[in-house]
Amino acid sequence: MHEDLNAFIKAKSLGLATIKPDEKRAFLGNFRERVAMAVTIRQLHDERIQTLLDQVLTRYPQYRVYINGRMPQDLVAFYMKQALAHDVPFTIMAQPGVRVKKTPSADDFGWVLADPHHQIERPILL
Repeated sequence: MHEDLNAFIKAKSLGLATIKPDEKRAFLGNFRERVAMAVTIRQLHDERIQTLLDQVLTRYPQYRVYINGRMPQDLVAFYMKQALAHDVPFTIMAQPGVRVKKTPSADDFGWVLADPHHQIERPILL
């Protein structure tokens, strides 16, 4: 009973233990092995990437798009509309519960294509 109470207090004060939290934070809530493609915020500003992502979404509609909600809102809106146009499910990851308040850098991932349930055998680009 005493150990159960200590474990309960520790879990409530520190939060639940998670597996690879830095990896999941970097890949917008996904494990690396489930990521098919990840694009940085810097790359998302390039028009050639926008065209490439159109082709990728057409070819891989079974995956889900994860958009970094902390990047500029014009980018979030553009890539949200792109996912809607291809009828691909998407999630905007703003991560409000994360204690990190810094603005995302240009090298942080802004767009991730992943399978939320299964490992990807061959990533498209990473």
